[in-house]
Parts: sequence; C-alpha cells; structure tokens
Amino acid sequence: MDGKGSWRDNVFVERLWKTIKYEHVYLHAYESVSDARAKLAVYINFYNSAARTAASTVRHRTTRISIGRR
Repeated sequence: MDGKGSWRDNVFVERLWKTIKYEHVYLHAYESVSDARAKLAVYINFYNSAARTAASTVRHRTTRISIGRR
C-alpha cells in the first residue's frame, strides 16, 4: 500500500473512537482491563444496533419529507 487516500478510511474509525470515548469511556470507571473490555463490547453492540435503527429512521423520514414536498 502506498498510503494514498488512507485518510478517508481513517476518518470513520476516528469518529467511532471519539463517540465511544465521549459516550462511554469518560462516563464510566472500570475495575480492570477485562471489565473494560466486557463493558465496551456491550456498548459497541448497543451502538451498532442503535446506529442502524437511527440511520434507517432518518432515511425513511427524509424520504417521506422529500416525497411530501413534490
């Protein structure tokens, strides 16, 4: 790999970690590394399901709005 265009791929990972830090890591105190891994796994599963639900809701809502305006 020559590294060209890699910043675009990194943006999504950086946004994900920023979200995890501000919505979970900074708000919780972990007893140990294994505790942190377990709680982060639960949060990431929640994030994946909530993000998909929110994205589909927004998509349907914008579709309804754009159809309604025509």
